[in-house]
Amino acid sequence: MQSFAQKFDAIVNNIEEVIQGKDEPIRLALVCLIAEGHLLIEDVPGVGKTSLAKALAASIDATWHRIQFTPDLLPSDVTGVTVWNRGTGTFEFRAGGIFANVVLGDEINRASPKTQSALLEAMEERQVTVDTTTYRLESPFMVIATQNPIEHEGTYPLPESQLDRFLMRIRMGYPARTAEIAILDTHGGAVAAVDELAPVASAADVRAMIALAQSVHVAPSLKGYIVDLAEATRRHRDLAIGVSPRAALGLQRAARSRAAALGREYVVPDDLKELAFPVLEHRLALTPEAQMRGVARGDVLADAVGSVKVPTGRSG
Repeated sequence: MQSFAQKFDAIVNNIEEVIQGKDEPIRLALVCLIAEGHLLIEDVPGVGKTSLAKALAASIDATWHRIQFTPDLLPSDVTGVTVWNRGTGTFEFRAGGIFANVVLGDEINRASPKTQSALLEAMEERQVTVDTTTYRLESPFMVIATQNPIEHEGTYPLPESQLDRFLMRIRMGYPARTAEIAILDTHGGAVAAVDELAPVASAADVRAMIALAQSVHVAPSLKGYIVDLAEATRRHRDLAIGVSPRAALGLQRAARSRAAALGREYVVPDDLKELAFPVLEHRLALTPEAQMRGVARGDVLADAVGSVKVPTGRSG
C-alpha cells in the first residue's frame, strides 16, 4: 500500500501546483476516481470547479473530453451518432464526448433532462448503446460534473436517479487568505497554469490503483455499520427517500480508496465517517414537512449518523 499512497500523493501534489489551499476537495476527487465513481462539484462561480476537473485530467496521461452543457445540447452530442458514409457505402459510428477516461460535464444542470439522461447508462454500466449497438467505455472512466447551486434561471435540477449515480458531491468553498494571495501570484500571467501541468501517472497506473483498492479489507462489523447508516436514513422522520443500496456500495468503495491512500490495508470507522457526507448527503430527499420547516439535509444526515453506534476494533 506504500507505493499506492506515494502515487496518490504525487497526483495530489501535482494538482496542488495550480489549485491552492484545497487539499480536501482534491483528495476527495482522487478517492472518487480510484473508487470508480463519478463526482459532482457544486459551488458558486469562480472558486475553481472546472480548474480542479481539468487539473485532475491533466495529471493523468489519459484521454479527457469537456462537454459544455447548454439548453440546445443533444443526447447524440454526448453519446455519439451513427451516420451513413457515402464513400464506403456503410453506416459508421462517430463517438460523442462521453468516450474518454475523464469527462468534464461543465454546468450539467443547463442541459435538458433528456440530454442529462444520456449519461445514465454510461455512468452506471460504463457503456453506451446507440441504435441497438453497445460500445464499452475504457477504464478508468469518470464523469466530473459541475453546477452552480444558486443560479436557477435556465437550469434543470438533476433528478434523483441522476444524483444517485454520482458517488460524491463536494463543494470547493472560498480559499483562505494566504491561498488566495498564492492564486493571484500563480494565475497572474496570460497562460492558464493548468494547461502547463505534466501528467504524473498513466491510465495503467490508475487501473492498478483501482485493483489494489478493491483488495482493502472491510471487517464484517464495518459492513454492518454501513448498512445501519443506510437504514437510519430510510427510517428518519424528515426523509422521504433514504440512501440506496448503490450508495452503501459506493461508501464501501470510497472507504477502501481512502484507506489505501493513507497507506492502510484495512478500513477503519473514521474512513466511513469522513466520507458519509460527500457520499450520502446528495442522495437524500426531504419530506415536504421538513422542507417547510427549513430543515437542511446535512443536519438530517448528521442526526442519522449520530444515531448509529460506531463499531470498535478490527474484528473480522
